[in-house]
Amino acid sequence: MKRISSVAAAAALLASIVTGQTAFAADPIKIGVPVGLSGANSVVAPSVVQSAQLAVDEINAKGGILGRQVSLEVADDGSGAAGAQKAFDSLIFDKKVNALISMETSAARNAGLPIVSRGKVPFIYTSFYEGRSCNRYMYVDAWVPDQQVAPIVDYFMKDKHAKTFFLIGSDYAFGRGMLDFTKSYIEKKGGKVVGNEYLPMDGSDWTPIISKLQAAKPDAIITSTAGGAPNVTLTKQLRAAGVKLPYGNLAVDEGTAKSMGADAEGIYISGSYVTNIDTPANHQFLAAMQKRFGADLKTPNDLSVPEYEAIYLYKAAVEKAGSFDTAKVIPALAQVSFDGPRGTIRMDKQRHTPLTMYLGQVQADGSVKVIGSFKNVDPGDQCPSLK
Repeated sequence: MKRISSVAAAAALLASIVTGQTAFAADPIKIGVPVGLSGANSVVAPSVVQSAQLAVDEINAKGGILGRQVSLEVADDGSGAAGAQKAFDSLIFDKKVNALISMETSAARNAGLPIVSRGKVPFIYTSFYEGRSCNRYMYVDAWVPDQQVAPIVDYFMKDKHAKTFFLIGSDYAFGRGMLDFTKSYIEKKGGKVVGNEYLPMDGSDWTPIISKLQAAKPDAIITSTAGGAPNVTLTKQLRAAGVKLPYGNLAVDEGTAKSMGADAEGIYISGSYVTNIDTPANHQFLAAMQKRFGADLKTPNDLSVPEYEAIYLYKAAVEKAGSFDTAKVIPALAQVSFDGPRGTIRMDKQRHTPLTMYLGQVQADGSVKVIGSFKNVDPGDQCPSLK
């Protein structure tokens, strides 16, 4: 009888495998991380991957998600549209990931979203961006212009007595979207934009634009470039040209600022994360990152910390849904929260999240001195048609 039962059981198992009905509990849950390991985002991408690795390590050490371990599938999107199409397609249809969680350039995000829709995979976008990008499968746990622009502009007008502004950006969705919003806000507050110039995302010679800046003689400069390399080249050339105006950068993160060295000193930034946030949760996170990566640690920043938190948000949504099924996870993402380094993150405002924002200035050692903080800033009207 035992032999017959064993044969029957084996036959049943084989049949279920052939029909695709068996899911082994040991099979890992796959989280896809399409990110710019090359191209404009290559300066910051390693820190994003490290944050993802820490989150997965911690989750796996505590039993995984619904009893299943988690693995990362990292793909280079080249920081642009063509690379993103390949990366998204490979992760969704070849690797068959359960979710996509990552920061990317807006060009990469926009190119990948149709593939997300086709694959019906949850996507948590963890990059600050120009706002109002909406998709039934996407949530965002990073800031938008409605949360980020006002602290810098208001400070320049009030404390630096700036009335005229010169705007410089990378010529793509993020650069133009951020500066369009900034221009409108400056004019609404009674200021004037005396220059608004762009360079292609992969451009590196800012000399003609800097000449226009110097001729316009503004009171302050605000920039919005692709995160990473363009920040480095623009800032270096501004410093070499002797530009000493109040300088607000809408795209630089703390990690990139540290990589700039002395060139970054004095830059004003506005964001939802800086390493010197004095809370137990942030201290615990930083200690865990240092222990995990040691001398190889990349500075945690406003592009990498949302990645860490988003993986936990996905975990919470799956556990609330009691399933990895996309149709159940998507609504659950708006109902869960995670207490992370930035505080409590809940993506319930039209698939975006209220955030505490910080106005800071980069110091000589690359750290950011916080000048002011603004609690629970609402993201504004982002995706009213999505429920």
